[in-house]
Amino acid sequence: MCDKTYPVFALGKVAFCAPVDGAKPDKSVYCVTIELPENQKPLSGQFFMLRSEKSQHLLARPISVYHCEKSSDSKITVSFLILLKGDGTKELCSLEKGDGVQVLGPLGNTFSQYAGGESCAGESSAAAKSCAGESSAASLSSDSSAPNSCAPVCVIGGGIGVAPVAGFSETLPDASYDFFACFKSGSYGLENVHARNLVITTDDGSVGIKGMLPNALDAQKLKEAGYKAVYACGPTPMLAYVQKICVESGIKCFLSMENRMACGVGACLGCTIETTEGNRRCCKDGPVFEGEKLIFAKPQAAGKTDSAKTAAGANNAATGAKTESAKTAGPDLSVNIAGVDFQNPVIAASGTFGFGQEYETVFDVNRLGGICSKGLTLDPRPGNTGMRLWETPSGLVNSIGLENPGIRHFIDKKLPEMKKLKCVSIANLSGHSIEKYVEGARLLDASDVDMIELNISCPNVKAGGMGFGLEPCMASEVTSKVREATKKPLIVKLSPNAPSVKDVAKAVIDSGADAISICNTFQAMAIDIDKEKFVFDNKTAGLAGPAVKPLALRIVYDVCSMIKTLPEEKQVPVIGLGGISCWQDAVEFILAGAGAIQVGTATFSNPNCMIEIIDGLKKWMAKKGYSKISDFCGKML
Repeated sequence: MCDKTYPVFALGKVAFCAPVDGAKPDKSVYCVTIELPENQKPLSGQFFMLRSEKSQHLLARPISVYHCEKSSDSKITVSFLILLKGDGTKELCSLEKGDGVQVLGPLGNTFSQYAGGESCAGESSAAAKSCAGESSAASLSSDSSAPNSCAPVCVIGGGIGVAPVAGFSETLPDASYDFFACFKSGSYGLENVHARNLVITTDDGSVGIKGMLPNALDAQKLKEAGYKAVYACGPTPMLAYVQKICVESGIKCFLSMENRMACGVGACLGCTIETTEGNRRCCKDGPVFEGEKLIFAKPQAAGKTDSAKTAAGANNAATGAKTESAKTAGPDLSVNIAGVDFQNPVIAASGTFGFGQEYETVFDVNRLGGICSKGLTLDPRPGNTGMRLWETPSGLVNSIGLENPGIRHFIDKKLPEMKKLKCVSIANLSGHSIEKYVEGARLLDASDVDMIELNISCPNVKAGGMGFGLEPCMASEVTSKVREATKKPLIVKLSPNAPSVKDVAKAVIDSGADAISICNTFQAMAIDIDKEKFVFDNKTAGLAGPAVKPLALRIVYDVCSMIKTLPEEKQVPVIGLGGISCWQDAVEFILAGAGAIQVGTATFSNPNCMIEIIDGLKKWMAKKGYSKISDFCGKML
């Protein structure tokens, strides 16, 4: 049995890239094989976030593992089946041997964790070998709890969703399962499937049974076959049908889901799936879910494509050891914001970094200056319905809607873990009424959190949020009330959408803000021209990413210029954010007056981004002869 896996961010090399035989139309599906570091061996059902080293796109793409091998020289190669669908997958399908690919993974939970049945004495299969073992036929890691020929199971793949379940079937003994593969036309990805019965259906009748899955399998047939469990991955309508017939036949099913995502490790909440237990992150809590707990939209949306990339996610048990950061002599990056000492000015922005633990195995989180928690409300919030993420050129539009577990859960469960880290812990406080803000502030005041960031700028909630930060009087009132409720250092996070951000900034300073962070996302919109409808249920959402950086930089400069004119006792520090993705961006914001910076969306495309900013800042300061941040902070004012 393989050891537990942890996500790692690294550079892989393309070993093979070519169209897959049997896929119709020709060159619609590619097999891409990537050579990975030794510690990145995946388990069945997991996936990686893949992004070409030369990519022009902001986000990596979540692609499920199809096959894995480990050779005698300890090299691990992982193969992916990729449906050529959009610009992102086109980029991956155009890779050539030797090209670099940024890989984050392995991610997500596994089919094996749900596999049941007891092993039969003497049963063995070359296909069930661990990828940590021999090189010859070694494949995806298996699990001692996996089903076997004494307890036959049913495996179902639809379209590109064949890839992860074909990988899972390699961990099962030969002839211990039946495999149903459903395609629009042609067939592919079945080379390593050694089923008791292999049934293929095609919409056009080009291979096997003509029709879709219902033409080959229904509740009665499931019952008669005596399956112990069903494992499936494919387009949503197919999975909804599998759930239905499994409920009718009384058989457990485990379904691998997909959704749009950004981070892949459970931090951004952009890929939530509706379940009977509330929203669950497709990446962190999935992609494999117990079928009866899933809630599928009814009626199913028409025109859904036969795409089934598994969604991304971080291993639920990922903890991992932190790497020791080397301390070298040089410029002092430490800063003081509102009386709190930060080891450097780089802070993980709220809503993009979870509560800190999500990235612990990806890089040394302890090197950061601080971490802003996910936006917190007094009571738990399920967030917004419908689409939550939409990639744009050099940007990302999001409509998460402040989904969070509530302040009490944060204090009891999340904050103790944040406090184990060396960086400053900041609770991002939001609400839809002043009373809720105040009650939340009182709870946080009694906690161990280092600072509170008062969020009056979220554009993704229908009540409250940005409404408090658009005009000075309302911003002043909520800041004043929260100031009375807590003695913690108070940062107020402002919206770029206010008619006059400078006036709002002055109002919150007069009302007791110890610092200001600017700016939150810019109000934006997206329209799906194929469906001729708004992408987001709320119509508008928040734009972040490199596209907004020049706008955010200008607002930071304007506010810092205004603060410089105030009496000295009113001059509070500013934390700049908005599209920062490299150390050069950070330098610009500091020159414009920001005493510290926050990084958000950039972490999704480059998880090492904040570490690179810290190192880049230090090198630039040394080159310029600056010994501390204050030597050049506000130099442009």
